[in-house]
Amino acid sequence: MRQRTEGRGFATRAIHAGERPDPTTHAHKTPIYATATFAFDTAGEKEDAVDRALAWEPGAYFYSRTGNPTNRALEEKIASLEGAEDAVVSASGMAAVASTLLAHLGSGDHLVVGDELFAITKVLLDEDFPRRGIGVSRVDTTDVAAVETAIIPATRAIFLETSTNPRLRIADLAAIAEVGHRRGLLVIADNTFLGPALLRPLEHGADLVVHAATKYLSGHGDAVSGVVSGAKALIDPIRQQTDTFGQAASPFSSFLVLRGVRTLPLRSRAGSDNAAAIASFLESHPKVAWVHYPGLDSHPDRAVARRLLGERAGAMVTFQPRGGLQGMAAFTDHLALCDIGVSLGDIHTLVYPRPKDGGIIRLSIGCEDVEDLIADFELGLSFVD
Repeated sequence: MRQRTEGRGFATRAIHAGERPDPTTHAHKTPIYATATFAFDTAGEKEDAVDRALAWEPGAYFYSRTGNPTNRALEEKIASLEGAEDAVVSASGMAAVASTLLAHLGSGDHLVVGDELFAITKVLLDEDFPRRGIGVSRVDTTDVAAVETAIIPATRAIFLETSTNPRLRIADLAAIAEVGHRRGLLVIADNTFLGPALLRPLEHGADLVVHAATKYLSGHGDAVSGVVSGAKALIDPIRQQTDTFGQAASPFSSFLVLRGVRTLPLRSRAGSDNAAAIASFLESHPKVAWVHYPGLDSHPDRAVARRLLGERAGAMVTFQPRGGLQGMAAFTDHLALCDIGVSLGDIHTLVYPRPKDGGIIRLSIGCEDVEDLIADFELGLSFVD
């Protein structure tokens, strides 16, 4: 059998890591192992497989809630791209966030978190954590001194979004990691809004990195999935939590995310380049009140973003048309190309109006021709008074 390699470059590993022709059928793409259970020739072989799987040994399978070859291929691919020792996939991004935090926090512990978070993460922290006796302090993570001040003797971890939802603030990840590690804490980064083609938090000191794989990793809006990467000693408790809470990823979803990750570098480049052009267009438009985009010089965290991300600042843009709620609706309700939707990271551009935030609009810029996007946004803005 010829020797195989996954390559060294990021784009090569996005295509090849974790995958190889199926050893039984020689199928070129990773199959969907649509099975609940795995069969064995002997009772002893079954017991050995169960013991190895429950010791979280890669490649040991007995029941798909605990481990599945399609899911494992995705875990190996993401671990390679993140520069991590291991990764575990789960049923959704929130499953990844919840299992990560609950695996490493218990009653009496305390968590420092960013003050701008995904809505359901807020529900987890505000409603579920108090019942479990876990304390939470929210802080502006772009203020490193404030992060350190929020740490108390019971603090066990810092959790932050690398680009916040929805205002796209960018924290100095390396500085926060230094503070956290000096105080003996885990540093957990939710990198959903950027993805590993643009930022790999482990390279900047984070201990664990979480993604809603539904978003940029999948990239096609057709799979719900989550993943967390890091050292195996930190991943194993999360894998156990994912198993015991029944949060296993669907092999079909993992198959779709595998498909998506192969084009992640291409989509990240196209989306970021489009977003930079859209942000500049909006910032110069007389019917736009303000624009938040980490690639603009007007962004408050531009220097940090440039240091962490280089020339590409992601595909998310948040702005507010003039006229508040009426301006928001006038813009979104007259678009002819882009759809209104609550998700992000799709190859399609998605427009998310947020009336509860005063009429701001969050854009997830896709891979369309940028001239078509600008024409559509110009159309929408023409209806803003």
